[in-house]
Amino acid sequence: MSDAILVLNAGSSSIKFALFQLFRDAGENGANGHVDRQPVLIGQIEAIDAGSSRGAHLKASDAAGRTLADQRLGGAATGRGDPHQQALNFLLGWLGEHQHGLTLRAVGHRVVHGGERYARPILLDAAIRADLARLIPLAPLHQPHNLDAIRAIAELQPELPQVACFDTAFHRSQPAVAQLFALPRAITALGVRRYGFHGLSYEYIAEVLPEHLDPATSNGRVIVAHLGNGASMCALHGRKSVASTMGFTAIDGLMMGTRPGNLDPGVLLYLMDNQQMDTTALTRLLYKESGLLGVSGISSDMRVLLASERSEAGEAVELFCYRITREIGSLAAALGGLDALVFTGGIGEHAAPVRQRVCAAARWLGVEVDSVANSANAKCISSAAAKVRVLVLPTNEEWVIARHTAALVQSTAIA
Repeated sequence: MSDAILVLNAGSSSIKFALFQLFRDAGENGANGHVDRQPVLIGQIEAIDAGSSRGAHLKASDAAGRTLADQRLGGAATGRGDPHQQALNFLLGWLGEHQHGLTLRAVGHRVVHGGERYARPILLDAAIRADLARLIPLAPLHQPHNLDAIRAIAELQPELPQVACFDTAFHRSQPAVAQLFALPRAITALGVRRYGFHGLSYEYIAEVLPEHLDPATSNGRVIVAHLGNGASMCALHGRKSVASTMGFTAIDGLMMGTRPGNLDPGVLLYLMDNQQMDTTALTRLLYKESGLLGVSGISSDMRVLLASERSEAGEAVELFCYRITREIGSLAAALGGLDALVFTGGIGEHAAPVRQRVCAAARWLGVEVDSVANSANAKCISSAAAKVRVLVLPTNEEWVIARHTAALVQSTAIA
């Protein structure tokens, strides 16, 4: 029998999961925090909010990409409670039936907001869960569902250790000035500050940079662009965060799939005073109706927009690339120069035209791209003579969570 770590990323309508084998030895198999980077399986349960999980759909595949499950949950999701609990009850049962030889030892969760207090992963208990609920107003579309999954596991298998890994934690290394807003101290004392997000993705990229760059460059001035439906950028120095595009919430910074990114707050005041939009309407506008979708009026999917001949699609792509270009300049200023640029995330890894445009606009920094390598989505797409190395690297947030979970559970067991 082998031990395993289950990693969960719970949203409002879906739960993404990955199962990692946990090695107890300190030999070759025990490298990387005792957890292999490649999961045993990965999948998701979709449409968990479709009424008692009747419409929920389980998909799972193994490390080789072979389908292990593609089925409706139907009446099989018999757990009591909310949709998250029903879906997770089914998942735990399915894992028990189909993953022979693996014993689940702990569950690691992606939690979007850790606030000022949680600067590192933490073993969860009832008091910490209650404390994390205080942060729901800071991430209203993510935090509640992260906590729903934690609560569900605690009720279904209370003996199972759970670990929270925070998207904000990686950015706590930023200097104080990079985290401040120019607001009265009485307001900043309430915790209103720049937090930054996508930290688990940036932590992974920082971890693997020495595998792709020489020591001086990997520890030098690096900008990482996490581009997907949610998009942000981070400036690294010494492989630590020194500045980021996202701030108090996950709306700030870059234009995204359905979020506007950086926005003059006066726009919101105008909409409130002159268009009678309340907080519910503004929340819908900012989280669901803006970004690529809002500008194009077509789709939030970059693949659809790149394939479209409509001018609105072209304008949305142009604005997306322009905003990235502006932020590269800002982050390079914070770093005092640039040694490497890294693209990651769904768009960053697969949208060669976006990378081409962004890199062409950053030639003034010493960025030069090999168009053949870029079109092939190669890991290194910079030209041989370029002053700045440009990489395309897949992220692996699940492994980061699994590694932290294994380390915390094992250290607690030893203690």
